[in-house]
Order: sequence, then structure tokens, then C-alpha cells
Amino acid sequence: MIIPKLHYITQGNSPKEVLENIQKACASGAELVQLRFRNVSDKKLLKLATEAREITAHFQTRLLITDHYKIAKEVKADGVHIEKIDICPTIARKHLYTWQMIGGTANTLPTCETLLTKEVDYIGLGPFRFTTTKDSLPPVLGLDGYAEIIKALQTETPIIGVGGITTEDVSDILETGISGIAVSGEITRNFNTIKTFNQLLNASSTEEQRYTFK
Repeated sequence: MIIPKLHYITQGNSPKEVLENIQKACASGAELVQLRFRNVSDKKLLKLATEAREITAHFQTRLLITDHYKIAKEVKADGVHIEKIDICPTIARKHLYTWQMIGGTANTLPTCETLLTKEVDYIGLGPFRFTTTKDSLPPVLGLDGYAEIIKALQTETPIIGVGGITTEDVSDILETGISGIAVSGEITRNFNTIKTFNQLLNASSTEEQRYTFK
């Protein structure tokens, strides 16, 4: 399974705004969109996810749903990204189709190691720097934190950097061994940055081959 190097994590204060942003991201060349919309009923989230699936399918963009793996299965999203520590990827895997991917969020080396034992398809590692898109943020990792964890892990599972990342950070982040990035704020402020992010990430595509041939 090839994991795209750029993940757009949705922002928006209403379902309408979120869908508009997904449309803009897809039209601007996003390969993968992670639908994150908090504090809403399952019924409303299912409606939002269904509409998000229609948009992403039209653009042939992959769609991940944050945490709600049953909804991810129902709308036939491309997978689920698990942020909550009380959701076990192994249990989610039993509910999902075999072709759906699972990613998990980590902030520490032990969490990364645990996720790898649960056979996630990729790990979202962060935060890279302080960001306001999440409440109760865990400790910021920065370049040193990334380099340390990547070196200790020695894994072929793609590690995706996340948390306050801008276009100026990309080349330094890739040098740590991180294989891709997830971005929310920087892209939502200007969807044209997707093109820039893709160019910066694809400059390293030769290194990516090791993840392609399993």
C-alpha cells in the first residue's frame, strides 16, 4: 500500500465550510484528505462523511475519517486515522474492509512501537511545532525529536510528520527520515500551497521507492 506523502487535515467551523475546503483541496491537487470534525453527532458526521466521499471520489482523492472507523466503512472511505488512544487499531481492522488503511497518531517512541505491533499502515508523528488546531497538545517534537524517534524505530512503515508544518519546514523534516507530512492550517489559509508542498515532497520521491515494494 502506497501512502501519499501529503495529507490535508480538514478545517472548518461548519460541515458546509469543511466540504468547501475539501473541494478546494482536491481541486488544488491533494492526494489524500483526512476528515476531522469534532463535537458532532454520529448521524451528522455520517452525512458529512458521505458528502466528503462524493467530492473526493470525483477527484480520485483518497479520504480518511478521523477515529470513526464504522463510518469509514459505511461510506467506503479509503481508511481511518486514529487519534484517540482508547481506540485500538487491531479492533478497527476487524471492522474495516481489507483494502482500507489505518493510520495512528503518536507523540513518543513507545507509542510508535505500540502502533507498529498493531500493524498500522502509517504513523502520524507530532506535533512538529505548537499548533492551535488541537486541544491539550502533547510535547512539541521538532527536528531533533523526529530524528531521534526515526533512528530508534528503524521501520519501513511510513512516518508522517504533523503539527504546524509550513512549506519552509519540508526539506529539513525530510532529512530526519520522515516520509511525508500532514498539514491543516497552512493549506486552509492558502490552497495554492498544496502545489508547493507536492513539489517539495516529490523532490525526494527516489527515496520513497523502499516503501513501494513490500
